Amino acid sequence: MFRTAVARPRLATPQFALLGLAALAYFFADGLLVPAVPLYVTGPLAGGDVGVGIAVGAFSLSALVLRPWAGWLADRRGRSVAMIGGGLVFAASVACYSLADSLVLLVVLRLLTGIGEAFFFVGAVTAMSDLAPAERRGEAISLFSLSLYAGLAVGPPIGEAVVAAIGFATVWAISSGAAALAVVLALKVGDTREPGPAESGVRLLHPAAVVPALLLLALVWGMAGFLAFVPLYALDLGLPGAGFLMFVFAAIVILIRSVGARIPDRLGAERSVRLALSCAVAGLTIIGGWRAVPGLALGTVVLGVGVALGTPAIMMLALQDVPAAERGAVMGTVSMSIDLALGLGPATFGLVAAGLDRGTGFLAAALVAGSGLALATRGLPRARPAAALGR
Repeated sequence: MFRTAVARPRLATPQFALLGLAALAYFFADGLLVPAVPLYVTGPLAGGDVGVGIAVGAFSLSALVLRPWAGWLADRRGRSVAMIGGGLVFAASVACYSLADSLVLLVVLRLLTGIGEAFFFVGAVTAMSDLAPAERRGEAISLFSLSLYAGLAVGPPIGEAVVAAIGFATVWAISSGAAALAVVLALKVGDTREPGPAESGVRLLHPAAVVPALLLLALVWGMAGFLAFVPLYALDLGLPGAGFLMFVFAAIVILIRSVGARIPDRLGAERSVRLALSCAVAGLTIIGGWRAVPGLALGTVVLGVGVALGTPAIMMLALQDVPAAERGAVMGTVSMSIDLALGLGPATFGLVAAGLDRGTGFLAAALVAGSGLALATRGLPRARPAAALGR
């Protein structure tokens, strides 16, 4: 007797591919600015480290505040409206960087760029959740995130090279043009909302997203501290640098989110979240506790596995059982954790390292990840198969 194979719902549609290309163009535009903005502050604007911190941080500040509003707009007016509006604000603000002859003006423009980030990102990730079948949502999130990693991998070295060879004005023009291309592609993606009644009223922080947001905060907190301080910690341990470790970390994330993109769907959101946070706790503990090169290498690998699995699984968790008309509010709430963690993670790590040492900083980050694991262990329902999440 032969068993009939059940066809899996299609994920790789032209609309999904266009969305991925739009995200790639946007994150490439964003990546170009990573080295260029600090160099611009310390170069033409003659600023110092404090000025760099303010200019870079202004972007995350406005993005953090506006993400819930971006989710509301995506639910009420459409995902493409949020993407197009955000991309246009991003492109216009970056094009004006050349006019910034003072740190104050650049900070104002960076605040506007952060507004564009909030609306484009939330619109794009919500559109992705619309296009993904429920039983393949983890795979979709994993694949979608590759556009972010690719853009942020390619953008910075190109931005740095263009500044050195041609100048800042060219970097601003290329970044603005890439964001404009993302807007054109978003227009072709169109609206992805499913038919149904729109949510009434204004609900900026979605209750279903609160626990997933805390879990994502705990995960990214440790990752942000790791990325900020592992170059210095590697020197402490006698290594010439942390370039190879950073490459290994990124390679693990990319490998799992491409070849292993289906893992969160097969394990289920809850089980994947617990596994991811367990790996984050273990990786950070190994780095901080085994203060030698082998410990740093092993901890980096384990932490990379946790980060690779964690974000897709947490977003799956946030989206399950949520009506289509409220997905934007959920993504707006959850993604706030990224901005918070990228700011608080390195700051708290630095305070602990200054008071004690860098190894203890990793152990403190492990405690934060451990609080997330405790919440995931006690505050989540028992795992369900991903197929049961469909509507």
